[in-house]
Amino acid sequence: MNKIITAAVIFALLGLFAPAHAGTITPEEAAKFTGSQETVCGKVVRAFYAAKAKGQPTLLNLAGVSSDRVFTVVIWGEDRNKFEKPPESLYSGKKVCVTGRIKVYRGRPEIIVRDPSQIEARGVPEVETPK
Repeated sequence: MNKIITAAVIFALLGLFAPAHAGTITPEEAAKFTGSQETVCGKVVRAFYAAKAKGQPTLLNLAGVSSDRVFTVVIWGEDRNKFEKPPESLYSGKKVCVTGRIKVYRGRPEIIVRDPSQIEARGVPEVETPK
């Protein structure tokens, strides 16, 4: 009987250390996972380098299925040189997956990226067709 109880306790403790979510989540879902390590996938709808702002951040705004700019990827100026090209041009218009700890800043979920390995581009930029 003690072996069964011990096994149950071990499995319960392992559950505490399991990832909060398996797989990827959408930008709209990200706020539900604040504080946990996740992979968020979406399209970069706006990318810009705020060279004159404190910390010189590069901001990549990801859109979800139903709305625009619901999630932000932050790359601080001190980390820009780790990328092969400026991140705002490297990822603009592409579908990306970014992995890191989700935080909320000014009501919007975000992940701070310190290394290019945290971002995976999935596909080429989408080209608008003339109407």
